[in-house]
Amino acid sequence: MREVGLRRTVESLPRWLQRFVEIGALPSDSEELRARKAGLVLSSALMAALACVWVVTYAVLGLWVSALIPFVYQLATAASIATFARTHRYVLFRQSQLVLPLLLPFTLQWSLGGFENSSAVCLWAITSPMGALVFVGAREAVPWFLAFAGLVVVSAVLDPTLAAGAPEIPQGVRIAFFALNVLGVGATMFVVLEYFVRARERALVELSQQHGRLELEQAKSERLLLNVLPAPIAARLKEHEGVIADDLPAVTVLFADIVGFTPLSERLAASEVVSLLDRVFARWDALVARYGVEKIKTVGDAYMVAGGIPLPRADHAEAIADLALAMGPELAACSAETGVPLQVRIGIDSGPVVAGVIGRAKFSYDLWGDTVNTASRMESHALPGMIQVTGRACERLRHDFDLRPRGTVEVKGKGEMTSFLLIGRTAPASGDTDAPRAV
Repeated sequence: MREVGLRRTVESLPRWLQRFVEIGALPSDSEELRARKAGLVLSSALMAALACVWVVTYAVLGLWVSALIPFVYQLATAASIATFARTHRYVLFRQSQLVLPLLLPFTLQWSLGGFENSSAVCLWAITSPMGALVFVGAREAVPWFLAFAGLVVVSAVLDPTLAAGAPEIPQGVRIAFFALNVLGVGATMFVVLEYFVRARERALVELSQQHGRLELEQAKSERLLLNVLPAPIAARLKEHEGVIADDLPAVTVLFADIVGFTPLSERLAASEVVSLLDRVFARWDALVARYGVEKIKTVGDAYMVAGGIPLPRADHAEAIADLALAMGPELAACSAETGVPLQVRIGIDSGPVVAGVIGRAKFSYDLWGDTVNTASRMESHALPGMIQVTGRACERLRHDFDLRPRGTVEVKGKGEMTSFLLIGRTAPASGDTDAPRAV
């Protein structure tokens, strides 16, 4: 936070002054280090310029030794800044700018005869531990403050002796310098504290903004993840990076395919094909959400859904059957809107499956097993506009749905299988009196 505020302070300076305070910066410096370097050069130059008041005043009074001390401080600071500009040795420069403000105010006070005669000019030495606090760190600043406190104690012990041989300084000058020292040190402390408060406020605002942006990005990532994975699976994936695989004993799988879509897509422009599929799948996605089942994937114009995953539910077959009955009318409505004749065939099977997440760069939640393969075969062997189900699915649905035998169907890899056509519900579903009756 300190560096953010200090950097903005530097950037608000006139361009010529910006170039001056950044004379020790290197292209490889981090933003934090550049800010610290600039702040130290600026504060050192300002204090050296302010020392002119003491140099001129004590020179006019004929106190040449006392005038020489702040003048030496000015020369040493100028040499230190010049060396820093040439060598870019920041640690050496920082050390010199902590030692000089610590020792020279006490040296000046001793030359003037103690606390009273010097107007307590040693107060300026507090800028050394304060500088260490800003430019080095809190823990590293402690020894500098202890050194300042030790020099104050030494000055108090020497004060009676120093006062006995103190040079004559007009009372008005002493009072003026008392006011200058108190005001100068007080103003310095106020500016430093004010800087810390402003830097903290700016940093908190930036932190709040970053937090807001992070929350937006997190929400966006969450939405993207939920578009790919079911919510419970996404939660498990975020908790651990292990393999996610489940044996689910009772699931109903649905495959739907738009009849004749491949030759239809050859007659339409690419944008029209994508727009048509998007329109159809958006309607079916809304039905999936309505009936509380899980969309697994789409491959071309094929649409795969499952009920009873990732969380088991007793009515998984009924939910899939209701979905299947609603898909045909939705497709018909879409066909009426677009003027493109569309029909769907659907296959359903119930049984055990294996479910899990595959992929590393791109996640995919998928199902495997005989139930999946059989549902796919039911769809591929179904008649246009029909919903074909297996005997296992029929057994689960026969109490609430109108099912008619189709006979046996030769299924690749399975031989002859008895299949049934799902026509509609025999009675309205509880809580869903407007459930579709047929495809």
